[in-house]
Amino acid sequence: MKKIVLSVFFFIPMIFNSFAQSDPDRIVGIYLATYEGEESKVSIFKEEDGRYTAQVIWVKDKYDKDGNLKLDEKNPDKSKRNTPCDEIVLIEKMSYDSRKDSWTDAKIYDPVRGIKANADCSFEPDGRLKVRGSLMGIGMSVLWEKLE
Repeated sequence: MKKIVLSVFFFIPMIFNSFAQSDPDRIVGIYLATYEGEESKVSIFKEEDGRYTAQVIWVKDKYDKDGNLKLDEKNPDKSKRNTPCDEIVLIEKMSYDSRKDSWTDAKIYDPVRGIKANADCSFEPDGRLKVRGSLMGIGMSVLWEKLE
């Protein structure tokens, strides 16, 4: 009987941990992102269709040296080039993959370079979000720190 009780207490945390890991909404929140010398805050939220979007909501240096608001001037979509730097959508249409415990099938936009790439996101053991973009076999990862 003692072995059964100990076994139950051993497996209960494992069961709850596996449920926690499969919660796709745990990606939702505000993150601090530092990239190419720029510091910003990014909001990840769930869309009505169940997919996730990441959008810049704050930029540390949002004004240029002349005091003008920085715009998304390098966007390949000319209709988005007047978007303020603190409103740029970085990732669109992320879907959760429970088998890999990651968010995939998305496109990431790099406003520094003006390019779009394939994207996937997953949490590191320390709780930071690893955001990986890849284009034509070349990839790069950055880590975002969850603030809220």
